[in-house]
Amino acid sequence: MSINSFGHLFRVTTWGESHGPALGATVDGCPPNVPLSEEMIQVWLDKRKPGQNKYTTQRREADQVRILSGVFEGKTTGTPIQLMIENTDQRSKDYGDIAEKFRPGHADITYWQKYGIRDYRGGGRSSARETAARVAAGGVAREAIKALAPGLTITGYMVQMGEHRTDARDMEQIEQNPFWVPDAEAAEIWAGYLDGLRKSGSSVGAMIEVTASGMSAGLGAPVYAKLDTDLAAAMMSINAVKGVEIGAGMQAAMLTGEANADQISMGPDGPVYSSNHAGGILGGISTGQDVVVRFAVKPTSSILTPRKTVTKSGEETEIITKGRHDPCVGIRAVPVGEAMMACVILDHILLHRGQNGGNQGQIG
Repeated sequence: MSINSFGHLFRVTTWGESHGPALGATVDGCPPNVPLSEEMIQVWLDKRKPGQNKYTTQRREADQVRILSGVFEGKTTGTPIQLMIENTDQRSKDYGDIAEKFRPGHADITYWQKYGIRDYRGGGRSSARETAARVAAGGVAREAIKALAPGLTITGYMVQMGEHRTDARDMEQIEQNPFWVPDAEAAEIWAGYLDGLRKSGSSVGAMIEVTASGMSAGLGAPVYAKLDTDLAAAMMSINAVKGVEIGAGMQAAMLTGEANADQISMGPDGPVYSSNHAGGILGGISTGQDVVVRFAVKPTSSILTPRKTVTKSGEETEIITKGRHDPCVGIRAVPVGEAMMACVILDHILLHRGQNGGNQGQIG
C-alpha cells in the first residue's frame, strides 16, 4: 500500500502528479467555524510557487488553489476540505529522453523496482511539485491555529546554502531576499554563489530552520506520538530531505550533561529556561519554549553534467537531465517546512484538547 496520508486527528491526504492535470489535498479533521477562504491559503502558496526569480525553476505555475468542499459561507464545516491546484505549464517533452533511463539521485530507479511502472514526466508522484498540496493544507492548519492558539507563530528561514552558513537571526530580513535568509550580508554572498552554480547547470544543498513561537506546554505524548517524532517524520517526508534535527540536534553529541541541560527558574508567568538545547520539547512533550526544527536538503539531482546510469534493460549509459529545475531546492522548501510544522502542531493541539482539555499540571 502506498501511504499518502499523514496526521492523527488533523489528517491530510495529498494526490496528483507533477505533469498531470491537477494535484491537491483532502484535509479531514479541521474544526468547524474556522474562517477560511481561497485567498487565505493562496498567501502561502505564493511563497512556494515556481518561477518567481532566477534562483528557482522557470516553470510558470500560478499555483491557484480552489476549495471544492468543506467550507460554507466563509467558514469550515467540520467536513473534509478538498483543495485542488491545476497544473498549467507542464512540458512533458523535456523528459522524453529519460523514459528508458534512470536519473542518478532521483527516485526513478526505486519507483521502477517497487511498482514496475513509473511516470517519467518530471518524476510523477515523486516530484517536489507534490509539496504544493502540502502548503495548501498548511494554509488550512494556520487558520485553525489562529482560532485555537492565536499567539502561536511559525517562521521558516534558510540558515545554510552549501558551505555558506549564517548564525544571524534578523527576522526582518527573511522576506527581503529570495533565499528567506535572516541575514542581509549572507543574502548578497549567496546570490553570487548560486548564480554561478545556476549558470554552470549545477546545484547545491541547503539547511532550513523552522521555529514555532508562542507555544504552550503539554503538546505531544511520551512514547509513540512524541511531538518531535511527528515533526521529524513530517520534515523527513519532504522531497530531497536527508536529515532532521530538533534543538541542538547532532551538536548535542558534543556537549556535556551540564552544558546540554536547560536550567529552569521561576519567572513571573511560570518556568523560565536558561537555554533551549532541547528545541522546546522534553520527553516528546512541548515545554512552552520555541520549538526549533532544522532539516537538510540535498542538491537537486537534475543537472546538466553528464552522469553515469543504466537503462531499464540493464545497459550502462550516460544521462543529462533537461527541463526546468531549481539550482537549490532549499529555497522553496522553506514554505513547505512551515506548512508541515503547522499541520503537526495543529494535530497535537487537537490531540491534547481531546484528551486533556487544557494543561493539567500547574506550576507556581
